[in-house]
Amino acid sequence: MQNNNDVNGLIKQLKHILRNFHEKFGVKDIITNSKIFEVLIADSLDHILIPGHSGSRDAKDKSENEFEYKHYKESSSNHTWTFNDFSNTTIAKLVNTKSVIFAHIQDVAVPFPEFDWYYEVPGVVISQYLAKATTKIKNNRKMINVGPKQISESMGITRHTVSKIERGPYTEWIKQIVEVATRIETLVGTTGVLTSNKFWEVLVALRLGHQVQSEQAKHDAVDLEGNTYEYKVAKGYSWSFQDISRDVLNKYLQNKSIILASVDKEEFEVKKIYEADPIKVVRLLKIKLRQKAKRYRAKGKKERRVQASLGAKDLRLLRAKLVFPGEPNNA
Repeated sequence: MQNNNDVNGLIKQLKHILRNFHEKFGVKDIITNSKIFEVLIADSLDHILIPGHSGSRDAKDKSENEFEYKHYKESSSNHTWTFNDFSNTTIAKLVNTKSVIFAHIQDVAVPFPEFDWYYEVPGVVISQYLAKATTKIKNNRKMINVGPKQISESMGITRHTVSKIERGPYTEWIKQIVEVATRIETLVGTTGVLTSNKFWEVLVALRLGHQVQSEQAKHDAVDLEGNTYEYKVAKGYSWSFQDISRDVLNKYLQNKSIILASVDKEEFEVKKIYEADPIKVVRLLKIKLRQKAKRYRAKGKKERRVQASLGAKDLRLLRAKLVFPGEPNNA
């Protein structure tokens, strides 16, 4: 088992680096939802990150031209770039975007993921392509994948290789973050801690004596006895279950427990952790999905995405057990 004092020291160090990064560049939480890759892309292209939320562009250049970033990792099973929940409005907004950067992240056989090649598609071109390509899409999520072949053949765009020589505005910061993250990965035995929501899962696992599985694993975490766990980590007390299918629900049932954790992402603090019976969780999710479907049918609408949330009030229904009282970790 890893030395928790060493790990906590590194977490404290990472928190300090990210606070300074926020103070200097105005960008928060670059270790959730794979935001670190946007930093890598901006650094290599000499772009300036745009602080903001979902729906805003990702970066701009020194002439104030705005860019949107899409990326996929080499280790991913899906080697395409995804546009989620598109609409006529979001497609039209791309016209005012200088370019969309379709980036490839090499994360196989390297110490830390690298941004190595990309396509740069003018906003007008990708907007026109999506407007035409999405007319036949029937999936309720309004999702479309764009691959390298479509960009090179349908749009006539040539692939660019990333130069490794020039230094960007975030180079030194990336080096610091990567160094600390790599040391954390070594101690906890989990790779990819700066991708998706994995860092926060590691924070929770440290409190429970679990090990978070590396990316592409079937279950989120495992204990010393080999029992597996599904983790849901949120900033508050509402845990989202997305893209629910029969297979996903059956996967939940294979776990010893469903872990519902609340964290403070600014203070790097685990507030509370609840443990719930998978059978009760699946039963409640099914009820919520049926109720949601009924509401949509009554309004003559279709669900965009099969998802449901469990909130603080549901903890009592689940008879969830509080397993961590939320004591500060002093990081």
